[in-house]
Amino acid sequence: MKRLGQWGSVLLLAALTACGFHLQGSEPLPAAFHTTRVVAADRYTEFHRALAESLEAAGATVLEGSGPGAVVEVLEDQPTQRVLSVSASNTPTEYEVYYAIRYRVLLDGREVIAPSRLELSRDYSFDTAAILAKEQEQATIRLALARELSGLVMRRLAAVQP
Repeated sequence: MKRLGQWGSVLLLAALTACGFHLQGSEPLPAAFHTTRVVAADRYTEFHRALAESLEAAGATVLEGSGPGAVVEVLEDQPTQRVLSVSASNTPTEYEVYYAIRYRVLLDGREVIAPSRLELSRDYSFDTAAILAKEQEQATIRLALARELSGLVMRRLAAVQP
C-alpha cells in the first residue's frame, strides 16, 4: 500500500508537469537576466526587496548600481495611503493602501521594456481602538502589494525576447 502511494505521487507529479503546471514565481528568466542590476533611488523599499528576492528565486544574481547587461531601473516607487470613508464624527473608518511603481528594463544599454507604470490598491477598515493592529495591517498590505508588483514585473521579464 505504501508503495502505491509513492507511485501515485510520481504519477501526479508527471501529470502536473506534462500539463505545463509551474509553481507561482518559478517562471524561467531568459539567459540575459541571469545577472541583473537593479537601479533605484531607494534600495530599502518593500518593492525593491521583493523584486530582488524574486530575481534571486528565479536563479538570477542581483547586483546594485549601473553597468553592462540586464538592468531593471525603478523610476518611481510610491506606497501611499488614502482615506476612503469617515464616520459622522469625522474620523477615518476606511483607508486604501495604494502602491505604484514605474520601471524600465535595459539589456546592454538597449531598452527592451519602455517605461511602464503598475499600480495596485487594497482597502481596509480602521478602528481607533486598535491603532497598533491597524498599522500592522497596513504594513502587511503594503508588503503584499509590493510582492504582487514584483511578480508582475517578473512575468514581463520572462516574456522578453532578447
